[in-house]
Amino acid sequence: MKKFMEEFKAFISRGNVMDMAVGIIIGGAFTAIVNSLVEDIINPILGAFGGVDFSNVKIPLRGDAAIGIGSFINAIINFLIMALVIFSIVKAMNKAAEMAKKDEKKEEKPTTKMCPYCKTEIALDATRCPHCTSELK
Repeated sequence: MKKFMEEFKAFISRGNVMDMAVGIIIGGAFTAIVNSLVEDIINPILGAFGGVDFSNVKIPLRGDAAIGIGSFINAIINFLIMALVIFSIVKAMNKAAEMAKKDEKKEEKPTTKMCPYCKTEIALDATRCPHCTSELK
């Protein structure tokens, strides 16, 4: 049992598990925001144009039983908005990473030069070519 607890402690203390936990917590909060956006803003706007409030749309069955198709439509809208937001965030992050790479390439100073005699690549501070043994200026 002691070995099990040590392994569990090592697993929990890994950075990836902590990152995942933070991601899940933020994801839950983000889901609440998207649900509010759909239910409080988008559905009333769609209802104003179409005359339908999705949250109350139901398919009646026998007696008081009904299928809440409106809730399903809300879930689809939530999913599409969530996917659009995540896509936009990932796209922006990729663009920022690409721009950072371009900046790094611009800042990199050359560390090698070409030998004017044998045309091989040599160290920038070399005084003699290691390939053709020519003296360099």
